[in-house]
Parts: sequence; C-alpha cells; structure tokens
Amino acid sequence: MKIRLKYVGIALAAAMLVGSGAAQAAPKDCPTKGVKELTGAGSTFDFPLFSKMFDAYNKLCGVQVNYQSIGSGGGIRQLQQMTVDFGASDGIMTEQQLQQATGGPVLHIPVTVGAEAIVYNLPGIARGAVRITPDILADIYLKKITKWNDKRISAINPKVALPDLDIAVVHRSDGSGTTFIFTDYLSKVSKEWSDKVGTATSVNWPGDIGGAGNEGVANQVRQIPGAIGYVELAYAMQNNMPWALLRNKAGTFLPPSLPGAAAAADVPDLPDDMKIMIPNSANPYAYPISGFSWLLIYTNQKDAARADAVAHMARWMIHDGQNYSKALLYAPLAPAAVRKAEDLVKQITVGGKPVLASN
Repeated sequence: MKIRLKYVGIALAAAMLVGSGAAQAAPKDCPTKGVKELTGAGSTFDFPLFSKMFDAYNKLCGVQVNYQSIGSGGGIRQLQQMTVDFGASDGIMTEQQLQQATGGPVLHIPVTVGAEAIVYNLPGIARGAVRITPDILADIYLKKITKWNDKRISAINPKVALPDLDIAVVHRSDGSGTTFIFTDYLSKVSKEWSDKVGTATSVNWPGDIGGAGNEGVANQVRQIPGAIGYVELAYAMQNNMPWALLRNKAGTFLPPSLPGAAAAADVPDLPDDMKIMIPNSANPYAYPISGFSWLLIYTNQKDAARADAVAHMARWMIHDGQNYSKALLYAPLAPAAVRKAEDLVKQITVGGKPVLASN
C-alpha cells in the first residue's frame, strides 16, 4: 500500500498564521522582473515543508514554484545540468559534484533543520519502547546484528519482549540527502562503517531492502514485520510509525524531535558558507541524527529575471517562510543561521552585480 503523507493540522496552522499576519510578505519578498514560474528539484526530506512554503509563496507573490521531490542526488544532477532554477539537498555537495556543476560555484543556503527517525515494525511494541545505541545501529546496518532479540539489543531493553525475528534492514535506493545525514552519523560513531561504507548520498549497502524516497522507505518498513529504517520525522509522525529512542553523545536516550534537532543545530561558530554537518552533536539535548537542508543555487546567474525571482524566493524562505516549519515538524532556522543564510542570498549575482543589492 503506497503511503500518502497527510499533513495533520496544516489547515489550522495556516489559518493561525494568516490571521496573525505572521507570513504576510513585504514588497521586497516578491520578484521585480515579471517571472511567474520557477523550477526546482531534490530533497524528499524537505517536501512536506516545501509544499506548504511554495503554496504560500504563490498566494503572496503570484509565483508558481514547481518542485520535483526526486531525492537530493537527483536534484544535484539537475542543478549540474542547469535544467532547474535551484536544487535542494540535505547533504553537502562533494568536490567532484561541484566540479561537474556547469554553471560554476554553487551556494548552499540553509532553509530548515530536521531530524531522522529510526522507525521499526515490531507487532505489539509501541513507539519509543525500543532503545538503540550508536554501535548497535551501525552493526544492524553492517548486518552484524541480524535478530531483534540479539543479546546486545536485549541488554539495553530488559523490559521489552523482543521477538525472535529477523531484522529486515531498509535503506534508500535513490541518491538521497537523508542517506547523506544517516551515513554521516554512522561514519562518526563507527570506524568500521566509515572504513567499509562511508558517507554519501548513495552508498554500497551491506543489505537488505531499498525504497525510493522517504515515502518508499516508510512504505517498506510498514509492510515488513521486523523491518527497520530511517525517515524524516514528518513522514514517521504523519504515518503513525513507531520509532526508537537513540542514545546521543551525552548518553541520553532521546526520541526524534524539533527541540532535539534545534539543539543539534545550535552551533557556536557557524561557517560562513554554512556547509556543516551536525549529526552526533555534543550538545546534551541534541537528537543525534539531525541535519540542515539547503537550497542549491548558482552564485553567478545568466538570466537576470530568473535570478531576481530565485533570490527573492530564497530570501522569503529563510525569513517569513520559517513560520511554517514547526507545524510541519521541522525546526526553524536560529537567528545566527538566518543571518548567515541572508549573507549567502546576497551573493547571488548577474554579470558580477548582486541581484538584491538595491532591494
């Protein structure tokens, strides 16, 4: 059965925002050169939030943003080929990917922060009942732990009747920023994972089952008893999926949450280019598999009108667009991240001149 993501509470949240005037656009938020349509592609991690943001932006500014939720890897490829106005990714582009970008240097403009839930299908076992440590999670995905009642899992879950059931390991089959965050985490907590598999939007998985997009992984986990997988929090919440408590670097078992993601993103010295991965944060309140997600936009634009439109859209997303985050289970950007993102948007140029310089 194909899962359809249902946005619980969106209508109420939107009504509250409109009623309060929180998401009303100032004149500077809308394009000035007549463009009424933009195209983007990439992250499925962001799709629930982007759907709401782009609908709101269309109503505010009359700009239709056509976004293809095809995975971060696909978004990067389309950006490289210059078939879209922007890409979206939860993983930082590699040096090789940047070299293959035909339009030149690429800005990574953060737009949100999210958490990845470790979801499971264990009949009769509720959400949050199962605890998992970093080493156990890595060894499950390395296929070194293959049964739910393995002694290592049982030892940290003494009050849970874990079944004698094979663990069906589910992963993304497409190029994925969600996978980039997940494998970055595993590489940080497991030397064996780092040496054998590594961090990327697509890796050579030890096994078992692939699913396309967050939707595909969620669907596989729901269908297969004994399955485990990783999905963005909104997909787990809206589809009522059980998730594990994951031990963070400080030793606390935590569920995926907005406060946990926000704590992970609370970095004292954010880099100016905002290319930073935050899994396995040392913050004692941080949920360990959290990450930024970025708009990918060429620094040097060729078309002045489209550059004007994409720059205004990006500026709206990092400011007023943040008002839609919490209702859809994303953490809004912190003020320090917004300031960095604003500086990056101002770097978008046409003919060497900043697009937003006079706005």
